[in-house]
Amino acid sequence: MGVGGYQYAEYSSRNAREAAGKEFEAAMELASAGKPQDAQRAFEALVKSAPAGYGTLSRLRIAGALAEENKRDEAVAAYDATAKDTSADPLFRDFAALQAALLRVDTADWTEMQNRLKDLINDGNAWRASARELLGLAAMKAGNQDEARKAFEQILGDSAATPATAQRAQVMMTILTEAALAKAAADKAPATPAGETAKPDASPGVTPEKK
Repeated sequence: MGVGGYQYAEYSSRNAREAAGKEFEAAMELASAGKPQDAQRAFEALVKSAPAGYGTLSRLRIAGALAEENKRDEAVAAYDATAKDTSADPLFRDFAALQAALLRVDTADWTEMQNRLKDLINDGNAWRASARELLGLAAMKAGNQDEARKAFEQILGDSAATPATAQRAQVMMTILTEAALAKAAADKAPATPAGETAKPDASPGVTPEKK
């Protein structure tokens, strides 16, 4: 391709991006104006015709709208499809994977959450703090206190974690510590034989009254 052809291609690409940007803004305005169906159609049109960046953003908006409508299974499927799209920007793909995991955290088992988050918790991932928070919550739900503690400790040791995320991690660490102390105290308490009720010890120096 000659210089002229390259310049024309760049010009056409720039025009396509600018046009898609305006269409995306218009779709966002429809959503803000309380016209979800019109917004949905606009985003769907962008998925089919817009350059990759705006197409992916539109897919994320569609998935988010499904989640807001409490259509969780459909939203998860939409996010998963975006996360698996190798033509999409890796940052958007990881964001989609994170959102799918967020929607599944209350119902998925520990193994599923591990599989969903294993690539997102790596040190170089932009979404690692949020992914580690989800993993910690999933571990607590599964009764895996050690894994939960590990995830929250990683957040507290990460200077890139937002103050809000770090604060929530600290709260969860406190809850885990209190639960561990309570369990340790319960384990040390003497067992009461079956059928008997534990009786308080008599106060020192007090002699039972004789009748």
